[in-house]
Amino acid sequence: MDQTDCVAMTSPATTDQTNSTPSPDAKQTFGTEGIAPMERASLVTRILMGIVGWAEGLNLRYSKVGNPPVYDKATFPWARDIEKEWHLIRAELDKVLLRQSELPSFQDISTDVKTISQDTRWKTFFLAGYGLKSENNIKQCPETWRIVQKIPGLKTAMFSIFEPGKHLPAHRGPYNGVLRLHLGLIVPEPRDKLAIRVDKQICHWEEGKALIFDDAFNHEAWNHTDKTRVVLFVDFVKPLRFPARLVNWALLNIAIFTPFIREGLDNHNEWEKRFYAEAEALRNKAS
Repeated sequence: MDQTDCVAMTSPATTDQTNSTPSPDAKQTFGTEGIAPMERASLVTRILMGIVGWAEGLNLRYSKVGNPPVYDKATFPWARDIEKEWHLIRAELDKVLLRQSELPSFQDISTDVKTISQDTRWKTFFLAGYGLKSENNIKQCPETWRIVQKIPGLKTAMFSIFEPGKHLPAHRGPYNGVLRLHLGLIVPEPRDKLAIRVDKQICHWEEGKALIFDDAFNHEAWNHTDKTRVVLFVDFVKPLRFPARLVNWALLNIAIFTPFIREGLDNHNEWEKRFYAEAEALRNKAS
Protein backbone atom coordinates (compact mmCIF):
# COMPACT_ATOMS: atom_id res chain seq x y z
CA MET A 1 0.00 0.00 0.00
CA ASP A 2 1.34 3.41 -0.98
CA GLN A 3 -0.19 5.24 1.96
CA THR A 4 2.84 5.05 4.25
CA ASP A 5 1.78 8.09 6.29
CA CYS A 6 -1.22 6.32 7.86
CA VAL A 7 -1.30 3.91 10.77
CA ALA A 8 -4.17 1.94 12.25
CA MET A 9 -5.35 2.90 15.71
CA THR A 10 -6.10 -0.74 16.46
CA SER A 11 -5.78 -3.78 14.24
CA PRO A 12 -5.50 -2.99 10.51
CA ALA A 13 -8.83 -2.78 8.71
CA THR A 14 -9.51 -5.75 6.48
CA THR A 15 -10.34 -3.71 3.42
CA ASP A 16 -10.12 -5.23 -0.07
CA GLN A 17 -9.83 -2.24 -2.39
CA THR A 18 -11.02 -4.24 -5.40
CA ASN A 19 -14.16 -5.45 -3.62
CA SER A 20 -17.37 -3.47 -3.97
CA THR A 21 -18.63 -4.35 -0.49
CA PRO A 22 -17.57 -2.33 2.57
CA SER A 23 -15.23 -3.87 5.11
CA PRO A 24 -16.93 -5.09 8.30
CA ASP A 25 -14.36 -3.06 10.26
CA ALA A 26 -15.02 0.18 8.36
CA LYS A 27 -18.62 1.34 8.33
CA GLN A 28 -20.26 4.52 7.16
CA THR A 29 -23.13 5.98 9.13
CA PHE A 30 -25.47 8.72 8.02
CA GLY A 31 -24.91 11.64 10.36
CA THR A 32 -22.51 12.20 13.22
CA GLU A 33 -23.29 11.17 16.77
CA GLY A 34 -23.43 14.16 19.10
CA ILE A 35 -23.67 16.75 16.31
CA ALA A 36 -27.13 18.02 15.42
CA PRO A 37 -27.81 18.85 11.76
CA MET A 38 -28.55 22.41 10.75
CA GLU A 39 -32.26 23.16 10.68
CA ARG A 40 -33.64 22.99 7.13
CA ALA A 41 -37.40 23.55 6.96
CA SER A 42 -37.71 23.14 3.19
CA LEU A 43 -39.81 20.16 2.15
CA VAL A 44 -37.74 19.86 -1.03
CA THR A 45 -34.55 19.68 1.03
CA ARG A 46 -35.98 16.95 3.29
CA ILE A 47 -37.00 14.91 0.25
CA LEU A 48 -33.58 15.39 -1.29
CA MET A 49 -31.84 14.18 1.86
CA GLY A 50 -33.96 11.04 1.78
CA ILE A 51 -32.81 10.41 -1.78
CA VAL A 52 -29.22 11.04 -0.72
CA GLY A 53 -29.49 8.36 1.95
CA TRP A 54 -30.75 5.86 -0.62
CA ALA A 55 -28.02 6.83 -3.11
CA GLU A 56 -25.31 6.33 -0.51
CA GLY A 57 -26.27 2.68 -0.25
CA LEU A 58 -25.95 2.33 -4.02
CA ASN A 59 -22.54 4.02 -3.96
CA LEU A 60 -21.22 1.51 -1.44
CA ARG A 61 -22.58 -1.43 -3.40
CA TYR A 62 -21.41 -0.35 -6.87
CA SER A 63 -18.02 1.23 -6.10
CA LYS A 64 -15.29 0.48 -8.64
CA VAL A 65 -12.55 1.14 -6.08
CA GLY A 66 -13.90 -0.48 -2.95
CA ASN A 67 -14.89 1.43 0.18
CA PRO A 68 -11.83 1.84 2.41
CA PRO A 69 -11.57 4.89 4.67
CA VAL A 70 -8.13 5.72 3.21
CA TYR A 71 -7.08 4.82 -0.32
CA ASP A 72 -3.85 3.55 -1.78
CA LYS A 73 -2.65 6.35 -4.08
CA ALA A 74 -1.89 3.75 -6.75
CA THR A 75 -5.67 3.40 -7.17
CA PHE A 76 -5.63 6.84 -8.81
CA PRO A 77 -2.63 7.13 -11.20
CA TRP A 78 -3.24 10.86 -11.75
CA ALA A 79 -2.25 11.53 -8.12
CA ARG A 80 1.42 11.18 -9.07
CA ASP A 81 1.04 13.91 -11.69
CA ILE A 82 -0.43 16.25 -9.07
CA GLU A 83 2.45 15.53 -6.69
CA LYS A 84 5.07 16.22 -9.36
CA GLU A 85 3.94 19.84 -9.69
CA TRP A 86 3.18 20.55 -6.06
CA HIS A 87 5.91 23.19 -5.79
CA LEU A 88 4.06 25.35 -8.35
CA ILE A 89 0.94 25.20 -6.17
CA ARG A 90 3.00 26.03 -3.09
CA ALA A 91 4.46 29.12 -4.79
CA GLU A 92 0.97 30.47 -5.48
CA LEU A 93 -0.17 29.61 -1.97
CA ASP A 94 2.70 31.66 -0.51
CA LYS A 95 1.34 34.74 -2.29
CA VAL A 96 -2.19 34.06 -1.03
CA LEU A 97 -0.91 33.77 2.55
CA LEU A 98 0.50 37.31 2.44
CA ARG A 99 -3.09 38.28 3.29
CA GLN A 100 -3.84 35.29 5.52
CA SER A 101 -5.56 37.37 8.19
CA GLU A 102 -8.09 38.56 5.60
CA LEU A 103 -9.08 35.11 4.39
CA PRO A 104 -12.52 33.90 5.45
CA SER A 105 -13.12 31.32 8.13
CA PHE A 106 -14.66 28.20 6.64
CA GLN A 107 -17.98 28.65 8.44
CA ASP A 108 -18.25 32.22 7.13
CA ILE A 109 -18.62 30.72 3.65
CA SER A 110 -20.37 27.43 4.42
CA THR A 111 -22.66 28.20 7.36
CA ASP A 112 -23.44 24.53 8.01
CA VAL A 113 -19.83 24.12 9.15
CA LYS A 114 -20.80 26.03 12.31
CA THR A 115 -21.89 22.68 13.76
CA ILE A 116 -18.21 21.64 13.95
CA SER A 117 -16.20 24.89 13.79
CA GLN A 118 -16.94 28.27 15.32
CA ASP A 119 -13.52 29.87 15.80
CA THR A 120 -11.36 31.65 13.19
CA ARG A 121 -8.56 29.08 12.96
CA TRP A 122 -9.85 27.21 9.89
CA LYS A 123 -9.59 29.44 6.85
CA THR A 124 -10.13 28.79 3.16
CA PHE A 125 -9.26 30.19 -0.24
CA PHE A 126 -11.91 28.86 -2.64
CA LEU A 127 -11.29 28.17 -6.33
CA ALA A 128 -14.28 26.09 -7.42
CA GLY A 129 -17.10 23.95 -6.15
CA TYR A 130 -19.98 22.05 -7.76
CA GLY A 131 -20.04 24.03 -10.99
CA LEU A 132 -19.31 27.39 -9.36
CA LYS A 133 -15.97 29.19 -9.76
CA SER A 134 -14.20 32.13 -8.22
CA GLU A 135 -12.68 33.72 -11.31
CA ASN A 136 -10.80 36.28 -9.22
CA ASN A 137 -9.20 33.63 -7.01
CA ILE A 138 -8.37 31.47 -10.03
CA LYS A 139 -6.53 34.43 -11.57
CA GLN A 140 -4.34 34.50 -8.47
CA CYS A 141 -3.55 30.78 -8.81
CA PRO A 142 -3.46 29.90 -12.54
CA GLU A 143 -0.96 27.06 -12.13
CA THR A 144 -2.98 25.51 -9.32
CA TRP A 145 -6.09 25.69 -11.47
CA ARG A 146 -4.29 24.11 -14.44
CA ILE A 147 -3.00 21.28 -12.28
CA VAL A 148 -6.31 20.38 -10.63
CA GLN A 149 -7.89 20.04 -14.07
CA LYS A 150 -5.95 16.75 -14.29
CA ILE A 151 -8.24 15.23 -11.65
CA PRO A 152 -11.09 13.25 -13.23
CA GLY A 153 -14.47 14.29 -11.88
CA LEU A 154 -13.18 17.39 -10.07
CA LYS A 155 -15.96 18.88 -7.93
CA THR A 156 -14.25 21.24 -5.45
CA ALA A 157 -10.82 22.83 -5.13
CA MET A 158 -9.57 25.19 -2.43
CA PHE A 159 -6.77 25.80 0.05
CA SER A 160 -7.60 24.56 3.55
CA ILE A 161 -5.69 26.46 6.22
CA PHE A 162 -5.42 25.14 9.77
CA GLU A 163 -3.93 27.76 12.06
CA PRO A 164 -2.12 26.81 15.30
CA GLY A 165 -4.31 25.10 17.88
CA LYS A 166 -7.11 24.16 15.50
CA HIS A 167 -8.94 20.90 16.27
CA LEU A 168 -11.83 19.87 14.04
CA PRO A 169 -14.03 17.46 16.03
CA ALA A 170 -15.21 14.07 14.82
CA HIS A 171 -17.80 14.32 12.04
CA ARG A 172 -18.68 12.85 8.67
CA GLY A 173 -19.11 14.49 5.30
CA PRO A 174 -22.55 15.03 3.77
CA TYR A 175 -22.35 12.49 0.93
CA ASN A 176 -20.26 9.48 -0.09
CA GLY A 177 -20.50 10.04 -3.85
CA VAL A 178 -17.22 11.99 -3.77
CA LEU A 179 -13.76 11.24 -2.42
CA ARG A 180 -11.33 13.76 -0.95
CA LEU A 181 -7.73 14.57 -1.74
CA HIS A 182 -5.43 16.52 0.54
CA LEU A 183 -2.12 17.58 -1.01
CA GLY A 184 0.30 18.65 1.69
CA LEU A 185 1.64 22.17 1.03
CA ILE A 186 2.77 23.46 4.43
CA VAL A 187 3.19 20.76 7.07
CA PRO A 188 4.96 21.92 10.24
CA GLU A 189 6.68 19.78 12.84
CA PRO A 190 6.44 18.04 15.20
CA ARG A 191 4.65 15.29 13.31
CA ASP A 192 2.94 13.80 16.35
CA LYS A 193 1.00 17.04 16.96
CA LEU A 194 -0.51 17.29 13.49
CA ALA A 195 -2.75 14.63 11.95
CA ILE A 196 -6.11 13.53 10.60
CA ARG A 197 -8.01 10.46 11.81
CA VAL A 198 -10.24 8.69 9.29
CA ASP A 199 -12.24 5.86 10.86
CA LYS A 200 -9.53 3.89 12.74
CA GLN A 201 -6.53 5.22 10.82
CA ILE A 202 -4.38 8.17 11.85
CA CYS A 203 -2.71 9.84 8.87
CA HIS A 204 0.03 12.45 8.76
CA TRP A 205 0.25 14.95 5.92
CA GLU A 206 3.54 15.27 4.04
CA GLU A 207 4.57 18.21 1.88
CA GLY A 208 4.19 17.33 -1.78
CA LYS A 209 2.31 14.10 -1.03
CA ALA A 210 -1.32 13.26 -1.70
CA LEU A 211 -3.65 11.73 0.88
CA ILE A 212 -6.91 10.35 -0.54
CA PHE A 213 -9.76 9.35 1.76
CA ASP A 214 -13.53 9.04 2.02
CA ASP A 215 -14.85 11.82 4.23
CA ALA A 216 -18.16 9.94 4.64
CA PHE A 217 -16.34 7.99 7.35
CA ASN A 218 -16.14 9.53 10.80
CA HIS A 219 -13.01 11.68 10.86
CA GLU A 220 -11.33 14.50 12.75
CA ALA A 221 -8.23 16.63 12.26
CA TRP A 222 -5.94 18.68 14.46
CA ASN A 223 -3.00 21.08 14.41
CA HIS A 224 -1.47 21.28 17.87
CA THR A 225 1.76 22.83 16.59
CA ASP A 226 2.59 26.54 16.78
CA LYS A 227 2.61 27.00 12.99
CA THR A 228 0.02 27.00 10.18
CA ARG A 229 -0.79 23.84 8.18
CA VAL A 230 -2.11 24.15 4.62
CA VAL A 231 -3.35 21.52 2.17
CA LEU A 232 -4.87 21.69 -1.27
CA PHE A 233 -8.38 20.39 -0.58
CA VAL A 234 -10.12 18.65 -3.49
CA ASP A 235 -13.30 16.60 -3.82
CA PHE A 236 -13.70 14.40 -6.90
CA VAL A 237 -16.37 12.01 -8.11
CA LYS A 238 -16.06 8.49 -6.73
CA PRO A 239 -15.68 5.93 -9.55
CA LEU A 240 -18.91 3.91 -9.65
CA ARG A 241 -20.60 1.32 -11.81
CA PHE A 242 -24.09 1.65 -13.31
CA PRO A 243 -26.69 2.39 -11.96
CA ALA A 244 -24.99 4.20 -9.07
CA ARG A 245 -22.89 6.22 -11.52
CA LEU A 246 -26.02 7.69 -13.11
CA VAL A 247 -27.74 8.48 -9.80
CA ASN A 248 -24.54 10.04 -8.46
CA TRP A 249 -24.16 12.21 -11.56
CA ALA A 250 -27.71 13.49 -11.15
CA LEU A 251 -27.32 14.33 -7.45
CA LEU A 252 -23.99 16.08 -7.89
CA ASN A 253 -25.36 18.17 -10.74
CA ILE A 254 -28.43 19.36 -8.85
CA ALA A 255 -26.35 20.19 -5.76
CA ILE A 256 -25.80 23.69 -7.12
CA PHE A 257 -29.51 24.40 -6.56
CA THR A 258 -29.56 23.39 -2.88
CA PRO A 259 -29.53 25.94 -0.03
CA PHE A 260 -26.17 24.62 1.15
CA ILE A 261 -24.42 25.59 -2.09
CA ARG A 262 -26.41 28.75 -2.86
CA GLU A 263 -25.78 30.24 0.59
CA GLY A 264 -22.10 29.42 0.28
CA LEU A 265 -21.94 31.15 -3.09
CA ASP A 266 -23.63 34.29 -1.76
CA ASN A 267 -21.34 34.39 1.27
CA HIS A 268 -18.25 33.93 -0.85
CA ASN A 269 -19.28 36.64 -3.30
CA GLU A 270 -19.69 39.11 -0.44
CA TRP A 271 -16.28 38.25 0.97
CA GLU A 272 -14.67 38.42 -2.48
CA LYS A 273 -16.01 41.92 -3.13
CA ARG A 274 -14.44 43.20 0.08
CA PHE A 275 -11.16 41.32 -0.40
CA TYR A 276 -10.48 42.55 -3.93
CA ALA A 277 -11.79 46.06 -3.27
CA GLU A 278 -9.25 46.37 -0.46
CA ALA A 279 -6.51 45.04 -2.72
CA GLU A 280 -7.39 47.61 -5.38
CA ALA A 281 -7.36 50.40 -2.81
CA LEU A 282 -3.88 49.37 -1.67
CA ARG A 283 -2.59 49.34 -5.26
CA ASN A 284 -4.03 52.79 -5.93
CA LYS A 285 -2.48 54.14 -2.75
CA ALA A 286 0.92 52.71 -3.67
CA SER A 287 0.79 54.30 -7.10
